[in-house]
Amino acid sequence: MMDPIADMFTRIRNASAVKKAELVMPLSKIKYAIAKILETEGWIKKAEIVAGGPNGHHSSFDELKITLKYRKNGKPQILSLQRVSRPGLKIYVSKDELPTVLNNLGMAIISTSSGLMTNREAKKQHLGGEVIGEIF
Repeated sequence: MMDPIADMFTRIRNASAVKKAELVMPLSKIKYAIAKILETEGWIKKAEIVAGGPNGHHSSFDELKITLKYRKNGKPQILSLQRVSRPGLKIYVSKDELPTVLNNLGMAIISTSSGLMTNREAKKQHLGGEVIGEIF
């Protein structure tokens, strides 16, 4: 797997397209940080670490479990989840060039020197960085 973040985004898009309640994927620190941002901002219900091992699931490694969120009409909360910066083409922005997604109805996830944060938080802290992805 070349890009684990793009794989994570694809798994979330696929699970929400078939109306799955939750999905499980391999764990990494950056995936967990992204999932926690999505949970804090209200795009997903819950993000948690599921311990692997002999008593755990089928894997001996820890996994990330994401519980998806749906609207009252049955449509998924996440309509679009796109990877912006990728391994072959990194997209960096300064504090003055931070993206606005869908006239601030969506959000961008930015990797800054102070860690991962939304575009609004980065604007408040006057930080630029790598644009990981956009969601609305």
